[in-house]
Amino acid sequence: MKIFKIIIVFLILTSWVKANTIYNLIKIPNLEIYNISSQSGIKYLKPYKAFQVGIRNNNVSCFEVKSKNIDKIFPIVDKNFKKYEDTFLKKINLKYIVLCKNLSVAGISAAGVPNHLMKTLILDINFEKKYFERVLHHEIFHIINDNFKELFEEKEWVNLNNKDFKYAECSTCSDKLGLSLFENTNGFLTEYSMTTPSEDMAEIYSFMIMDKELLKNIVDKDSILKNKVSYLKKRLRQIDDNLKF
Repeated sequence: MKIFKIIIVFLILTSWVKANTIYNLIKIPNLEIYNISSQSGIKYLKPYKAFQVGIRNNNVSCFEVKSKNIDKIFPIVDKNFKKYEDTFLKKINLKYIVLCKNLSVAGISAAGVPNHLMKTLILDINFEKKYFERVLHHEIFHIINDNFKELFEEKEWVNLNNKDFKYAECSTCSDKLGLSLFENTNGFLTEYSMTTPSEDMAEIYSFMIMDKELLKNIVDKDSILKNKVSYLKKRLRQIDDNLKF
């Protein structure tokens, strides 16, 4: 009985040490390792209980999820991250993926929250399945953009639009949240792409990775989108010439 108690105490302490080590690395509490990619070395983490983080009054929150539920979605996550060479993931400084559920920012549901300073991307595994894979690449672009701000000039991007168009002040300042592809694009692929320049870039990038042929057909009929795609390709190749679009 005494040995059993010692083992239990040891396991609790070991778990606490691991969680504390992770917190020291990325400043998100209550996390444990779910998986480590043998190809890229990316560490996939999951919360064992809900967490709240954020610069402004802990405005980012997400809830724990059982490993068996992550097991169902992880092959999709892993497959999509394998689209990138490990050298590219190192260039954009992405090392940690947090898999949780019911992710929100300031009370608003979110698919993902990137933090390039902590080399981390938080993902909601329960996000709408229809868009889940595309959202992964949308959030990866935010990591890219945050690490290479000098390459993606928002003023230059704004000038690619019609002169009478104006973005919102921020993505959460707008009610344009739709992710469905427009029938008539007119310079924008989705409603959400009309919120801010960075969201516009991220939406286009997600189609560049996930729907290459569809995007090619669209840009052949939309000169604004054609210029936007060219702009992104040119700058992305300055980061890594091996990227495939």
